[in-house]
Amino acid sequence: MKIESIRLKNFKSFKDSELSALPELCIIVGANGAGKSTIFSVFGFLRDAMNSNVNAALARLGGSRGFQEVRSRNSQGPIEIELKFRVKQDSPLTTYFLQINEKQGKAQVEREVLKYRRGSSGQPWHFLDFSNGKGTAVTNELDSVTDVKDLNREEQTLKSPDILAIKGLAQFERFPAVMALGNLIENWHISDFHISKARSEQEAGYAEHLSREGENLSLVIEYLYKHAKPTFEKILSLLKMRVPGISQIESKTTEEGRVLLKFQDGSFEDPFLARYVSDGTIKMLAYLALLYDPTPHPLLCVEEPENQLYPKLLWELAEEFRAYAHRGGQVFVSTHSPDFLNAARLEEVFWLVKKEGYTQVRRAKDDEQLAAYMAEGDQMGYLWEQGFFEGADPQ
Repeated sequence: MKIESIRLKNFKSFKDSELSALPELCIIVGANGAGKSTIFSVFGFLRDAMNSNVNAALARLGGSRGFQEVRSRNSQGPIEIELKFRVKQDSPLTTYFLQINEKQGKAQVEREVLKYRRGSSGQPWHFLDFSNGKGTAVTNELDSVTDVKDLNREEQTLKSPDILAIKGLAQFERFPAVMALGNLIENWHISDFHISKARSEQEAGYAEHLSREGENLSLVIEYLYKHAKPTFEKILSLLKMRVPGISQIESKTTEEGRVLLKFQDGSFEDPFLARYVSDGTIKMLAYLALLYDPTPHPLLCVEEPENQLYPKLLWELAEEFRAYAHRGGQVFVSTHSPDFLNAARLEEVFWLVKKEGYTQVRRAKDDEQLAAYMAEGDQMGYLWEQGFFEGADPQ
């Protein structure tokens, strides 16, 4: 999956903004409070709404006031989210549009549309079109239809108007377009890594992928060691290069059925537990486990990866994010680090600016001065520190 654009209307600080022509690796910078976390929360909101409903997802994002807190201040219209994406590189551009409003103190889906255009002209084909809990969905396989008149539309009524149509219909193979979008939303990964949770002992179990908060890190290392040994060896090799002294890592199951993460320092005979190693070591191991996952997530979001890491490691980390995206998992990263930004390419960087209380989006590629400096060999982080990102303080 590759998201081409994101348009937000009345969503927190985004009164009416769009990030367009998004690259495989999208790096977002801006002052505190400019809206970087809000972009990430859009993905989290859609996944939470898929797992439950829009009222529960709004409550998780906006607390007890839900819809009123998430909707932009001093706004009266509905919340709107529009994603344009391609499931594969050669797939048609698909648009998912979601409009949420409030009725009698409760949020509901006022409009939900999934559509795409087969050619460069003509009206787009609507594969899903719902309003207030009722609508139609197309049951044809996408590649089998060449004429819009041949689309088989099936009317459906949802149990409640605050349920996403893609949630219910994605469970059925006869709605292939909806199922594809539902699978993508369920499998994208928004990292909220907590070092303290990654250090803790885990009950013996099974985990192929790092969780959102990273508490299953020891289980993932155990899985990679047993079932993906080349990946485990790659991670260990990279960790040795970046953390002096580390010669081995292992997951150890105790007699009580708990899994410990243990590290071996070449200078000492006995290994030591994760709770005794540095924050940077734990975080680097977690990022390596995430970025070298044999099955990449279709979308990966990471906020401020530079925290607890030595600045000289950030260039390599940025390159690894880029390589992950190139393998098929688009990456969104927010950062406050000029060192990380120095590894960025011109087309990868967006910056956010607060104007009169609302967020505006700027793209580095569209700035002629930045483009000229980069063409002469300057680096993005240095230009940011020197004030060339108007309205985006690097501190």
